[in-house]
Amino acid sequence: MTAATKDRDTQEVPGRFRAFPIAAGVKCHAGTIACVDASGNMTKGITATTLKTVGVFQQPYDNTGGAAAAFMAEAAIGIFGPFANSSAGDLIANADVGTDCFIVDDQTVAKTNGSSTRSVAGKVHMVDAAGVWVRFS
Repeated sequence: MTAATKDRDTQEVPGRFRAFPIAAGVKCHAGTIACVDASGNMTKGITATTLKTVGVFQQPYDNTGGAAAAFMAEAAIGIFGPFANSSAGDLIANADVGTDCFIVDDQTVAKTNGSSTRSVAGKVHMVDAAGVWVRFS
């Protein structure tokens, strides 16, 4: 394609919320890390390498007895927290602001990928006494 030679109608899709079909057999709590699994279904954050973080659940979803894609679930993007900070060598500090942090579980993030066992949660935005604030985009 060649460069534009006239104005074009570039449209915007409101992007604060994302919706995906829910994964089978999951219960997701409001305020926790929301991911999409390898099948494209929304699930909660866990230690795994196949997840893509899509935001934070704004309400609870319970599909513990349901099939994949039984309904749609929604997550919001933005800066959220505080999430629990990991411990020892995986503790996130203010020096880590702007770097990736990694999913330990649906409410905990870590500094490292756990020897290639964890998916990226988002970018560290801030660390305070309450925990880690993460930018989900």
